Amino acid sequence: MLEPKTMIIKHLEQRVGIFIDAQNLYHSAKNLYHSRVNFAQIVEDALAGRKLVRAIAYVISTESGEEQAFFSALEKAGIETKTKDLQIFAGGSKKADWDVGMAIDAVKLAPKLDAIVLLTGDGDFIPLVEYLQVNEGCQVEVVSFGRSSSAKLIEKADDFFDLDSYSNRYLIGGGKRPSMKKK
Repeated sequence: MLEPKTMIIKHLEQRVGIFIDAQNLYHSAKNLYHSRVNFAQIVEDALAGRKLVRAIAYVISTESGEEQAFFSALEKAGIETKTKDLQIFAGGSKKADWDVGMAIDAVKLAPKLDAIVLLTGDGDFIPLVEYLQVNEGCQVEVVSFGRSSSAKLIEKADDFFDLDSYSNRYLIGGGKRPSMKKK
């Protein structure tokens, strides 16, 4: 189902690692479509019949614990989760960032992989894409909502799949673009 932006080879013997910036996709789906992401379907289609080595979702835990059902759903779909607690600072500001952890895991696993799929639109991953391509010889594919993705990240990737193109397939609980009509 995922169509490449350029002609890249996705052969069945490729060893694939999928790294999921869960917060990035969650907020994109919520803000663009008022929906949730169907991570299991995205992973299945991004894999494209190739050999999955690891699929890891980087997620944030809150004090309320309301995200536990989401974590369980990811694990049930065969997606590992790495959790980090939401940081709340004295002034009330919050931080939930997995960029460095996700990048380090991709670098550590790269020697065991032929293709790396990054599920994110975050331009902070551009240096990672370049490193993996040049230093590790990996094919780097990016899957995200194009309307909320870094144009430079899309340009640097060997392949880009725009989830906006098939939003009904990759969203749960909606999938329609919000109306732009004024009330």
